[in-house]
Amino acid sequence: MQICSKCQTQVEDTLTHCSNCGADLREWSTTARALKRIQDNPRIIYVRVAVADDCCPTCREVEGAYAKEAAPTLPIEGCSNGLGCKCFYQPVLEEIYP
Repeated sequence: MQICSKCQTQVEDTLTHCSNCGADLREWSTTARALKRIQDNPRIIYVRVAVADDCCPTCREVEGAYAKEAAPTLPIEGCSNGLGCKCFYQPVLEEIYP
C-alpha cells in the first residue's frame, strides 16, 4: 500500500494517482518524497533498498545499494506480497560526523 503525502490517503500499489486528491504518486507518495530528500542530500552517497523478512522474490532481487540516481522506484513493480510492497529506502552516508 502507498500513502499519498498530500492527503495521507492509503491506496493500492498498482495506482499511479491518489484516489482521494488525484496527486501523482510517482512524485507525491511518501516513498517518492523520501527518495527525493535522499537524492537532494549531498552527504548521502547511496540509497539502500531494504526489504522485509517476508518479502516476495521480486523484491528480494532488488534488495541492495544503488547510486542515488539509479535507485528503483517503490513500490516494486511485480511485487506479489498480498499486503503490498514492504520495501523501503535507507540512506548510506559517506561519513556520519563532519
